[in-house]
Amino acid sequence: MSATLLSIQRIAKRYPGVQALADVSFDVRQGELLAVVGENGAGKSTLMKILAGVIPDYEGELALRGTPVRFAGTRDAETAGISIIHQELNLVEQLSAAANIFLGREKRNRFGLLDQAAMDREAARLLDDLECTIDARRPVGELRVGDQQLVEIAKALSIAADVLIMDEPTSALTESEVARLFRVIERLRQRGVTILYISHKMDEVFKLADRIVVLRDGRLVDVVERAAATPRGITHLMVGREIEETDLSRPQIRGDKVLEVRNLSLPWPRHARRWRLEDISFDLHRGEIVGVAGLMGAGRTELLECLFGASDVRPSGSIRLDGKPVDFKHPAEAKRAGIALVTEDRKRFGLFAEMNVGQNVTVCTLDQATRGGLLSGRVEAKQARHIVKRLGVKTAGIEARITSLSGGNQQKAIIGRWLLTEPKILLLDDPTRGVDVGAKAELYRLMDALCREGLGILVTSSELPELLTVCDRILVLCEGRLTAELSRAEATEQRIMEAATARQPAATA
Repeated sequence: MSATLLSIQRIAKRYPGVQALADVSFDVRQGELLAVVGENGAGKSTLMKILAGVIPDYEGELALRGTPVRFAGTRDAETAGISIIHQELNLVEQLSAAANIFLGREKRNRFGLLDQAAMDREAARLLDDLECTIDARRPVGELRVGDQQLVEIAKALSIAADVLIMDEPTSALTESEVARLFRVIERLRQRGVTILYISHKMDEVFKLADRIVVLRDGRLVDVVERAAATPRGITHLMVGREIEETDLSRPQIRGDKVLEVRNLSLPWPRHARRWRLEDISFDLHRGEIVGVAGLMGAGRTELLECLFGASDVRPSGSIRLDGKPVDFKHPAEAKRAGIALVTEDRKRFGLFAEMNVGQNVTVCTLDQATRGGLLSGRVEAKQARHIVKRLGVKTAGIEARITSLSGGNQQKAIIGRWLLTEPKILLLDDPTRGVDVGAKAELYRLMDALCREGLGILVTSSELPELLTVCDRILVLCEGRLTAELSRAEATEQRIMEAATARQPAATA
């Protein structure tokens, strides 16, 4: 048994109305990969932020290599050899990947001047270690979420930490990128790096972990050896109850055609491929869920943005809503027409961080809360409480800051915001990213219920089992082209992956 590297004793943290952590104690062994699991709101990220110096105000004690420590900030933790990869990306969009990787630790030459060339070279090496092809000089704001995640990982690796905290590091990565990350993790472990790994994905936990820490409602439930545990047993410890199998196989009554897309193409200026989307055609009916599968860069997000009028570049082709042609030049036009979009990156495009939960929920429907030309706080609060109750959002109240909620509860609030608009079509871009198993099941049942009420849902996901669970049909994209359309009966992981790696449409599609 390895020696104790980090000792966590009686850690507690309270926010107004919420006990985030209470009397949490366990040890971390030198060189192990310790998985930390729990439902959203269990306290996982709060505990990791304490260990990394992000949260300096807490109760309890930490000891590193037997010496008591208390970090006043992330710089203190990094100096001690602890680095964190946040679930919510923490990058400066206007700066290059290299500048982000060395932010606050910039390399300088012998004259004390910024050595950009040295940073670019080192950043390129770190990214190469991750087996990715990101240009280190490119602004991170131009990168998709998955690529930004890899920059965040490279940033943490650049510190050469003894303890590396990974908070949902694969949440925005494709299967091939996840495989690359796992190879990086194995190399880090061979070098003796200790890894604390937060994940909602049981397959990752049981593939990587030596031991598993289970938190529930801010308290430590158990620390178990991976070899002595099962996914079902860990899930039961996380939620304190058995998770019901989500059975969405009951036949649904498909309604009229609500959306028709014909020959939709999205140009890609100054790029060798020319098209982000090329000649996409499909239909969506009321009362059905259609999934969109594909690898990173296949065009899943771009397709939803085109339908919502949110593309930077104007698409070509035709879109019909309830049989009538539409040409949205702005998301506001799409909203008025009855289309709602829950974005892939809630931090950048979904949340108003300076506003509370209630305000975030009602921000798209303030006209419904207006009386005599004035906003009625009473009506607005009633709307917000209705959504919080309907979706089971865990919060101290609608007055709580949205940033005080866990990632899964933030996502529920955003979905609730759009449900208040009473849409005909709900576009969900990877809606369960960073959401725990219990909350995922709740979201699946919510999608099923909305579908049975007559809503048409178009959903993307980086997890194929998720699409196979919830979808009536699955569209598969590869490099911007529609390569297959599979019914629930036809769809398998193998068939989807074959189509996702085929450049041309299959003959049977």
